[in-house]
Amino acid sequence: MSIPKRVAERLSSQLKRYAAILSAAKDRDINESDTVIIIADMLSEVFGYKKHTEVTTEVEIRGTHVDLAIKVDDETRFLVEAKSINTTLKDNHVKQAIDYGANHGIEWVVLTNAVVWQIYKIHFRQPIDKTLVYEVNLLEINHRDRKAIDCLAMLSREEFSKKTMTAFYQQQEAVSRFSLAAAIESASVLKAMRKELKKMAPRVSVTDDELRQLLEKDVIKREIVESEETARARAIFSKAARVAARTKIVDTAGGAEGIGKPTPETSSS
Repeated sequence: MSIPKRVAERLSSQLKRYAAILSAAKDRDINESDTVIIIADMLSEVFGYKKHTEVTTEVEIRGTHVDLAIKVDDETRFLVEAKSINTTLKDNHVKQAIDYGANHGIEWVVLTNAVVWQIYKIHFRQPIDKTLVYEVNLLEINHRDRKAIDCLAMLSREEFSKKTMTAFYQQQEAVSRFSLAAAIESASVLKAMRKELKKMAPRVSVTDDELRQLLEKDVIKREIVESEETARARAIFSKAARVAARTKIVDTAGGAEGIGKPTPETSSS
């Protein structure tokens, strides 16, 4: 991700300034309403939105109002569900945030207590699903951490778009622990592992299934192995492998057909 220098510099400098503000607010144990005020200020000063026209509370969902919404040119970019600064973000808070987004047809939702920021992508399928794309604790990161700056910049006024958020989601998904677990269990990686094991012990004999079982039992955490996210990642790897195999067959067949056949120039000579 290539973030404009001025955006990166604003995020870095403002995050440094807000570290003191957030720390003081935690010490005072401010309530949810006061936390929302800080979040609104951050959306303006850190992320670059126009505070009085683009940061709004005027989004009604089934008779209730979401805490904050970002609207640019009459288009709602994302919703923000806020909790008080010392509230630990839990599954019921996530569900509340996702329900707001799903009921309003908004793909992106932020759940935050001003310190911890969680960015969720909603999948509009049956049933409605979500992915935690990025999470950051603003009191624990270095304000010069380029990876964190780049990720947070995706929410900024300058960088947010359907195209950039889709690319951001795909990038984060590709390097998630679920995708990595699925990659480790893929046929090509297992084959490479068996080759490496034979270098250590030439007489070793282990099948892909046996190696996979060992990985799931002793190497990869059970909650990751058995998660729906890893199951989806396995399906993606499996589909990609089938496509690659079909492509290889077509390429091989095409090459074989061409062997020994005269070109138009050769046949006419």
